[in-house]
Amino acid sequence: MSNSAVQNSARRSGFGFGFGGWKVLVAGAVGAAVVNLIVFAVAELAGASLVVVDAGEEHPITVGGVIGSSVVPLVVGVGAALLLALWKPVFLRIAQYVGSGLALLSVAGPLSSGADGGTVAALSLMHITLGVAVFTTLQLHLRHR
Repeated sequence: MSNSAVQNSARRSGFGFGFGGWKVLVAGAVGAAVVNLIVFAVAELAGASLVVVDAGEEHPITVGGVIGSSVVPLVVGVGAALLLALWKPVFLRIAQYVGSGLALLSVAGPLSSGADGGTVAALSLMHITLGVAVFTTLQLHLRHR
């Protein structure tokens, strides 16, 4: 693919133009982090331990951990989808469903963590929030490209 073809593809996909690529990525990451921080705060106020036991070791859930776990997977996954869509636009739809599905499947982790009910509920909701954020972020990009 020539350089001009890549530039034209970038313009068509909205990556870097209008409310495209990086702006959608930032909006999705910030949105997911904010919602998950609200879930974290509510769980803390409700008395959830916010501690996960893994192999006999206690791992406390922290604000930094919530932000990192909300932002990094979304930015990596959606960012990869946006870049692949420059080559084949169908990757946006594929990533929308695969990424959301993987986030929803990851709810199995909190459900099997052996933590208290409040912590399991909060972590499960955080995973579901990430799945919704992936789907919505890519949908926003598709609508505004």
